[in-house]
Amino acid sequence: MSLLKTSLIGLKADSFRHPLDLEATNTLKQIPGLDMMVRNWLGPMAEQVFYVENIASSVLVGEKQLPHLHKLLLEACQILDIDPPQLYVRQHPAPNAYTFAMRGKRPFVVIHTSLIEILTPEEIQAVIAHELGHLKCDHSLYLTPVNLLILAAAIVPNVGAVLAQAIQSQLLEWVRCAEFTCDRAALLATQNPKVVMSVLMKLAGGSPTLAPQLNLDAFIDQARAYDDISKTELGEMVKSARTAQLTHPVPVLRAREIDRWSGSQEYQKLLHNQGINHENTTGSKGGWRNW
Repeated sequence: MSLLKTSLIGLKADSFRHPLDLEATNTLKQIPGLDMMVRNWLGPMAEQVFYVENIASSVLVGEKQLPHLHKLLLEACQILDIDPPQLYVRQHPAPNAYTFAMRGKRPFVVIHTSLIEILTPEEIQAVIAHELGHLKCDHSLYLTPVNLLILAAAIVPNVGAVLAQAIQSQLLEWVRCAEFTCDRAALLATQNPKVVMSVLMKLAGGSPTLAPQLNLDAFIDQARAYDDISKTELGEMVKSARTAQLTHPVPVLRAREIDRWSGSQEYQKLLHNQGINHENTTGSKGGWRNW
């Protein structure tokens, strides 16, 4: 059955950024010369390295190569109002997807075969759109130099090591907030919160055999139980310690964030005030930066 989706013409990154991501990004924008340094020096070098690696070790998706995936990419780009990057499929046993999320000469998205194997077409599009969110928000513009700062500080004994740890802690907190933003991009592209939450559920405990048997409602209940842990001071301390060194928020927390945002006025306004409707012709059925 065809679905009616909304293309978000003129969509701006800041209109769907998570508030914590927006705050941290605005702070990083104040660093003099950072934008120019990354775009003119670090960015092109990294793009060239990734391009060679992708061409050598992955399959480039296009009209004549895995066209069903190419169609999912093009529709997500149309909805999010972004130029299509290159899309690669890579043989790998760990379910994952990632991007070099900087608008430049060779932006790309890579999806591992093991992730494709456990997802429906709509869920694959959610993954693609999540990575497009990193690209649209220029997240690597800030991740690249800060990672270099961490490396440089770690080389310096004593004080340098303490500084590196402090910078890394702040960076990881921002990176986790950026993931919330890109989950929102996935929702804007699929316009079905259950699709995005289903991807997160399968990332938490899916496999080719188990994926069709998983119960999304039960997973959402599990996410609410995770919220309840914060009702005690000890529970909140344990949660904070558990996530402090992670690059991604835990899947149940990401699912709860999407559940909340999908019911917000902010999300509804984006769809109704900025969009035009068009028919979904992908034929899909409902069912990492790294993901």
